[in-house]
Amino acid sequence: MKILIVEDEVELCNSILMYLKGEQYICEVATNYTSALKKVDAFEYDCILLDITLPDGNGLKILQELKSNNKTDGVIIISARNSINERITGLNLGADDYLAKPFHLSELSARVAAIIRRRKFTGNNKISFNEISINTDSREASINQKQLDLTKKEYQLLLYFLVNKGKVISKNAIAQHLWGDDMSTSYNFDFIYTHIKNLRKKMQEAGCADYLKAVYGMGYKFTDT
Repeated sequence: MKILIVEDEVELCNSILMYLKGEQYICEVATNYTSALKKVDAFEYDCILLDITLPDGNGLKILQELKSNNKTDGVIIISARNSINERITGLNLGADDYLAKPFHLSELSARVAAIIRRRKFTGNNKISFNEISINTDSREASINQKQLDLTKKEYQLLLYFLVNKGKVISKNAIAQHLWGDDMSTSYNFDFIYTHIKNLRKKMQEAGCADYLKAVYGMGYKFTDT
C-alpha cells in the first residue's frame, strides 16, 4: 500500500516515514504545497497524510483538487489546528479522518489501516479470489489455504494485482506503487519482470492457476478470463 506524507515539519515527517516504512508501507514525502499538488495530480495513493498549514499554501486546497478530479485517495488531515470549523471543512471536502498534533504514531498507523480497509476492501481484512486468499493484517497470502512464502515485494505485488484485478496496469504504475520515490534509482523495468516471474512460479507451484497475463506494449492484467 502506498502512502503520501504531506508535512513540512522535518522531524515529524521523518518519524512518520520511518514508522510507516516499518509497517511495510511504500511511502513518499512532500514538504510543501507545490510538490504535494504535483504528486496528487500525477499519482494515486492508498492514503494521504495531509498537513493543513504548509509554507506555500493551504492543504485544504489539495483536498479540493482531489475532489474536482474525482480521485479516491484516502485522506487523513494531520494538523496542529484543532478547531471544529476546520475539522468540519476538511471532512466536507472529502477527508476520511482528522488527527490533531501531537499524536501517537501507532494510532496514526491504525487509522491508515482502517481507511485502506474501508476504501479498498469494503471494511474487510481478507481478500479472496478463487483459490487465492490474502490477510492484510498479518500480510499473509495463501493458495487453497496453504500459505505462500513471499518476499515483501512479491506480497505487495500480489495485493496490488488483486485490488486492481481486471485492469491493465502499466510497468510504470507497478514501479511507482512498489518503489515510490525510490524508483529513480533503477534504470529499467527488468526488476518488475523478475518479481512477477518469481511470484508466478511460487503461486503455480502451490497449485494456483495462472491469472497474470502480459498485455503487449501496455503492461499486465490479473484476470481469470
